[in-house]
Amino acid sequence: MTICRWLSQDAIKPWRYRSWIFPRDPAFAQKASRVLDLYEGVWDNKPLGPNDYVVSADEKTSIQARKRKHASVGPASHKAILVEHEYERKGVYAFLAAWDVKRAKIFGRCEEKSGIAPFDRLVSQVMSQEPYASAERVFWIMDNGSSHRGERSVKRLQGKMADNCSSPSAHSCKLA
Repeated sequence: MTICRWLSQDAIKPWRYRSWIFPRDPAFAQKASRVLDLYEGVWDNKPLGPNDYVVSADEKTSIQARKRKHASVGPASHKAILVEHEYERKGVYAFLAAWDVKRAKIFGRCEEKSGIAPFDRLVSQVMSQEPYASAERVFWIMDNGSSHRGERSVKRLQGKMADNCSSPSAHSCKLA
């Protein structure tokens, strides 16, 4: 116990650290402010309209699917839940999710792997439903993932969204 006390009182604690990513993109502030404005409901210094939507999407890869060997036993009065620690491995999956920022609605799907086709299925899952299918504009906020990076990706996603929009003009649903 004495060693623990000494270490906790010491000014230097090498086991504690904070990490961060230093933005190297010279246009980082400009790009980040556009995203933050969308989260606030603003685009090009104008408030978004009632028929505009903001969707934030991301993917979590390599999720280990496991099945417990025995069922958990629920909690009882003065007893914690009992969870079996042994499990069977059931493969690896990717979880893709989209979140409607304005309506706090979540869309999600499990896929065997991530990539362009699984991400396109997520886009179709969202854009084929109302109110997105007939929206004036749908802004998608995404990271720089491999399935949605670069100009080719922007054009592909704009086409996917236009395919799923019921609005009379193809440009009314767009990736911004």
